[in-house]
Amino acid sequence: MTGLPHDRTLEILERLIAFPTISAESNLALIDYAEDLLRAAGFTTQRIADPELPKSGLVARIGPDGAGGVMLSAHCDVVPVEGQNWTRPPFELTREDGRLFGRGTTDMKGYLAAMLSLAERTGKTHPEQPLMLVISYDEEVGCQGIRKMLPGIQALGWRPDCCIVGEPTLMRPAIGHKGKAAFRAITRGTTGHSALAPRFVNALHLAGDVLTTLQDLQEGYVASNIRDAAYDIPYSTVHAGRMQGGTALNIVPDRAEIEFELRHLAADSREDFETRLNAQAEALSARWRSEAPAAGVEVICTNTYPGLDVAPDAPEVARVAALCGSDHVIKVAFGTEAGFFAGLGIPTVVCGPGDMEGQGHKADEYVTTAQLAACDIMMDRVLDDLTATSTRAQEPAGL
Repeated sequence: MTGLPHDRTLEILERLIAFPTISAESNLALIDYAEDLLRAAGFTTQRIADPELPKSGLVARIGPDGAGGVMLSAHCDVVPVEGQNWTRPPFELTREDGRLFGRGTTDMKGYLAAMLSLAERTGKTHPEQPLMLVISYDEEVGCQGIRKMLPGIQALGWRPDCCIVGEPTLMRPAIGHKGKAAFRAITRGTTGHSALAPRFVNALHLAGDVLTTLQDLQEGYVASNIRDAAYDIPYSTVHAGRMQGGTALNIVPDRAEIEFELRHLAADSREDFETRLNAQAEALSARWRSEAPAAGVEVICTNTYPGLDVAPDAPEVARVAALCGSDHVIKVAFGTEAGFFAGLGIPTVVCGPGDMEGQGHKADEYVTTAQLAACDIMMDRVLDDLTATSTRAQEPAGL
């Protein structure tokens, strides 16, 4: 290794960046490319098609049957580029001064390229342990793809010793992230001319009461003794991100919507939050129904994904630390698909090239060549692990 990524990793990354796999678009062209590459390398592959959309996930395996080995996982979708001031073509790989620019280079096609490059090298060996690969989709819109893939993955019965989800961590083992639940609150009132506003129930005013409730719930988390200092924000958070309602200034609105989220520590139950939230929503509805029977608040949970919480002394943490060459164990602020694999009983750690905070989801997204090279080194060590038994078998016995 020369401090640069493998040439083949760069070639694959260039191909991957050229596929505009924004979550709103099909990913099938990229899946075609990846499946052809994996089959040529000797992998057994299986698509897990989306039941409704022109999209698919892909799983692949090489090596002996049975438990053990390593699983590597990456999502292939990327966030949109509209509204961002790119100075380089987002769907072409641009190499400048030790940086590789393009949408998805950090999140997370750099890791995917290293994964596929490893697959080709593995196909030229005879691994004594299995290598399993998972390529998911629609991660950027709430981990919806992996959720649909889970039954198919579970049916395969794979039992790897560990799974590495390659989200950008600057190649440090990440053992935790918060869980997330997204919600929509719909407030309903009655409508009429604003000159007679007191005669009606203003849905936006009711939405304001919902926002006050969310603030109260947030303050409860701040005041709680439940903390995890490994996170930038060491407590669970409630965030309202979007509100809409009303048609004109002189019309009392009869409907409004608020979109909000909970990002919670492992010690804070999502179900407990929903119980308290629904109780408050019912209390607000009861108060406003005294003025209009149709008034009220409806809360809908629109999406969830599990958090990740791995013990620092777990065997998979030590193994990934040895593979990536860093024992600087961290927890990350963003969500990943790792909790889904952990939920299947697969020991899982997050580790990949790039910096989400500094580089991910931004105009002129990039990953450094040094980070991608470090990822290739980790993949080389994975291959060494998988072939160690056969390598040792060829060595002469000691006297």
